[in-house]
Amino acid sequence: MSVQQHTYITPEEYLSFERQAAYKSEYIDGVIYAMSGASLTHNTIVSNLIIELGTQLKDKPCRALPSDMKVRLPDSRKFFYPDVSVVCGEPQFHDDRSDVLLNPILVIEVLSESTAAFDRGEKFQAYQLVESLQEYLLISQDKHLIEQYVRQSTGSWTYTATVGLESLVTLPSIACTLSLKAVYDKTD
Repeated sequence: MSVQQHTYITPEEYLSFERQAAYKSEYIDGVIYAMSGASLTHNTIVSNLIIELGTQLKDKPCRALPSDMKVRLPDSRKFFYPDVSVVCGEPQFHDDRSDVLLNPILVIEVLSESTAAFDRGEKFQAYQLVESLQEYLLISQDKHLIEQYVRQSTGSWTYTATVGLESLVTLPSIACTLSLKAVYDKTD
C-alpha cells in the first residue's frame, strides 16, 4: 500500500490559486481539497435557507451569504466554504478582496454522505476557534432533521436535534426562526 505524498501549500499560495481556479477547493493544513458538485436536494435546501434567512434579516444588521464566501479559521491553516454563513455588523475580511470572511456568527452545512462525518467532527472542531461564531447547524438531506449547536457564555456548546416538517428551529444568535417545512420545500 502506498501513501500519497502532498506538497505543502502555504495559505497565500492557496488563496492565489483559489482566486483563479475554475472550481472551488478547501484548504486544510497545507493541503488543497477539491470540492465536488452538490445534488439537487442539497442546492434546493441551500436556496431555501438563503431565502428564509434573507427575508428575516431584511431589517437587521445581518446578512446571509451563500457558499461562494470562504471562511478562514483563526490559525490561518484552514479555509472552508460553508453552505450558508451569516455575518452581523461589519464583515471582517482576510484582505481587501472581500472574499474570505473572518467573523461569521452562524455557519450552516448541508450534510451529504461523503461529508457528514467531517462536518460533524473535524470541521466543527475547527469552527469552534472562530470567536464570533455562536451557532452551527447541520441539515440532513435524507430526513427532515436539523442539528443545532449553540455556544454558551461558558464557551461550551449545547446540542439540539429538531425533527419533522411541522417543527421550528429558533436561532438565538440572529433572532430568527427556521421552519423545517420551508427549509425542505420542494425536496421530496
